Order: sequence, then C-alpha cells, then structure tokens
Amino acid sequence: MKIKFLFVFACVLLLHLSGYAQKQFESEIQAFEEQDKAHPPVKDPILFVGSSSLRLWSDIKEAFPDKPVLNRGFGGSTLADVAYYYNRLIPVYKPRQIVIYCGENDIAGGKSAKDTYMEFFKLYAKIRKDMPRVPVLFIYAKPAPSRWAKRAEMQEFNRLVSSFLDGEEDADYLDVWPLMLNADLRPEPILFKSDSLHMTAEGYRRWAEAIKPYLVD
Repeated sequence: MKIKFLFVFACVLLLHLSGYAQKQFESEIQAFEEQDKAHPPVKDPILFVGSSSLRLWSDIKEAFPDKPVLNRGFGGSTLADVAYYYNRLIPVYKPRQIVIYCGENDIAGGKSAKDTYMEFFKLYAKIRKDMPRVPVLFIYAKPAPSRWAKRAEMQEFNRLVSSFLDGEEDADYLDVWPLMLNADLRPEPILFKSDSLHMTAEGYRRWAEAIKPYLVD
C-alpha cells in the first residue's frame, strides 16, 4: 500500500510540476492580450511564435518593414508551452503565415531529439487542423555556444523536422547554421551576447536576411 501511495503521489506531483512549468508564462500571455486590447495588432499578420530568441528580437518590425509581422515569442518557452497556449497565441490572430522558432529549450532541458520532434509534430498538427493552407516556416534550433555540447541532438531534431516538412505542402524550413558558424565550424562569437545563448544585433541581422525570401506577401 505504501509503495502504491508513493507511486500515485509521484504521478500527481509530476502533473502538477508540468502544469506549473507551462503556467509560469501566464503573465506574458495576459500581457499580449492586454496589449492587443489597447493597440489592436495588424490584421492577417506574419506571426512569429516561439521562445526567447524571438522574444528578444526587439526591432523585428524594422527588420521586415514591408511585411505585417507580429512577434509573439515568450519566455524561455518550449514546444509544449507553445502548444499549451496555442489558442491564445496562434489562431486568434488569423495569421497569413506562421514562423516558428522553438525546440532549443526542450533539448537544453534534457529532452531527446525524437521527443522534441514529437512535440513539434503535435503543435504542427494543431495548426494544420485549424489552418490547413497557412504557410509554416520552421527556423532550425541555432548553434548557441552555451549549448554546443548539445549540438548533435539539436541537429538531429532539425533533421527530423526538416525531413517531415519536406513532405508537407505550404511548409518550409530555414537552416541557420551555415550563417552562424565561423571558418572553424564553431559558433561565431560576434553573433552572441555575453550569455553565449542569445543573439546580438548582428545575429538578428543575419537571420533577417535569410528569412526575408521565405515570407509571403
């Protein structure tokens, strides 16, 4: 009986912690909603959604001045977090295109490439159920110096997603590794802040140039 009780308790605790891990971003999602009320966002946007590499892209509108972009990157989110807030983050905006950057934090947190890919697949399935023909662009998990030890897992995740998207209509992917590595095939230091994780203005400039050809009118 004691073992059974401990097992049930452990399961309940894991569910509680999982819910907390996702609900920790509630204040950021609410902030988006308050912002939308005060200043309605552009209609039919190109929606950027995902983790802090998007959240910290403060001049994203200036990077694409002729495009109706809307940035909804939040926290240090995982793919499960984006799926948890899906209804409040994606279909509510009726996007003309969806650009996803997420998955890096999943792997940094200990998930395998396969498990992270499955989280992407679940999010993508939600999008396709509601928006079967809206173009989706997936940006590869980047080669951050602080996560260089995880590079093989990151690249396997990128490979799994890109292989899947190769068979999908209205979907594409962008490999950012070639533009972020130096001649020694190591992360280019000038592209990263002192935390060796988030990008500098030069990093975002390179991303913008690479992303532009994929954005719809």
